[in-house]
Amino acid sequence: MKLTLKIWRQDNANSKGKMQTYSIEGIEGDMSFLEMLDVLNEGLINKGETPVEFDHDCREGICGSCSLQINGEPHGPDRMVTTCQLHMRSFKDGDTIVIEPFRAKAFPVIKDLIVDRSAFDRIQQSGGYVSVNTSGNTLDANAIPINKQDADSAFAAAACIGCGACVAACKNASAMLFTSAKVSQYALLPQGQVEATERVENMVRQMDLEGFGNCTNTGACEIECPKGISLENIARLNREFLSANIKG
Repeated sequence: MKLTLKIWRQDNANSKGKMQTYSIEGIEGDMSFLEMLDVLNEGLINKGETPVEFDHDCREGICGSCSLQINGEPHGPDRMVTTCQLHMRSFKDGDTIVIEPFRAKAFPVIKDLIVDRSAFDRIQQSGGYVSVNTSGNTLDANAIPINKQDADSAFAAAACIGCGACVAACKNASAMLFTSAKVSQYALLPQGQVEATERVENMVRQMDLEGFGNCTNTGACEIECPKGISLENIARLNREFLSANIKG
């Protein structure tokens, strides 16, 4: 395939960025999107030009670091995949592809397509943990009966990889889906009850401090989430937050 790429280039967090156009040839349909960018960068390096900076790590759809806005969609046109799992067969010969970083006040651009998502880390640090000692005490932990539906829902919430697609998809740049997933994975289990009240209050407070917007109730976050995190988690977050405030 021969493609035209319109890519956001920005030297650093303080510089003004702009879209730059590149032409690329010889792209095979079985290449991943990141492999296509590797080919582009190899060509740029060979010409003595600065390669395009983008985040990546596992390239197996696990870590979520490969977050890119592709033709206006987080992780591109496919559903339930990260950018590294998006294949070029999703595009056609001659296509123009627009590639940008995730856009959010709380995700400032570091360089080119790389954004600082440490805001998510701070939300988790504010309450995304349990004080119950489960290390080396698996027999005791397994002795606590847990409803299978609750266990399944907790595991489904824990599948969130923190890529930020929910934020990029939301017109208010809300982090409600991410935060609710991290609250839900503990709220549904006995081990998470010890800090339940403080957890939801602290995580919501930190989410607001980071500058994320409010939930729009449009559901774009769930549609674009590569792990299919359900909007039911946002409803659970709201219930947990209301309950915590009533308890005082």
